[in-house]
Amino acid sequence: MKDKITINCHSSIKINTDKIIYFDPYKIENKIGDADIIFITHNHYDHLDITSIKNIIKDDTTIVIPSALSDNYLDNYNCVRVVPNQTYNILNYEVQTIPSYNVNKPFHPKENGWVGYLITVADEKIYVAGDTDITEENKKVKCDIALIPIGGTFTMTYREAADLINLIKPKIAIPVHYGLVVGNKEDGEKFGNLLDKDIECHLLIS
Repeated sequence: MKDKITINCHSSIKINTDKIIYFDPYKIENKIGDADIIFITHNHYDHLDITSIKNIIKDDTTIVIPSALSDNYLDNYNCVRVVPNQTYNILNYEVQTIPSYNVNKPFHPKENGWVGYLITVADEKIYVAGDTDITEENKKVKCDIALIPIGGTFTMTYREAADLINLIKPKIAIPVHYGLVVGNKEDGEKFGNLLDKDIECHLLIS
């Protein structure tokens, strides 16, 4: 499954499986129109980018978005509004919403109801954490692949992210949210060097 995951940049993730799934599309400049599902974690500009959504959306695209968010453009499409700590069936994918928030900084308050997503694709559980610190909720996540922010400032640092990954022990960890808005390109390698030897670090930002 890891070979079906790509990152456009930052936290702009695409899974190319039986359906085309995007998470927080950002800086997608070409008209593609291939999205079956678009997951939005929260409404910061680098996660809810209307221009990118317009470039990937098609008539039957499903957009999954936290209930706390309001956007008139998205309301014109098939939106599924979600809240934290729930399980949904979205186009036959099991999707759990994991609270995504800061514990020691003000940028992503827990009360905003923003989320990460734990989606089961081809019998593998993929965790897309969104912008978060280490929390009581994400310390309990069980997954095969984890896409984790490592850039610091607004989220975990690469050291904190490695601590979380070594705790939840996915088979594969993919660092995101660095090298553009925050963090250095080298942070991915630093993160990988801190992982337990039985966890594969898959770098998609170069």
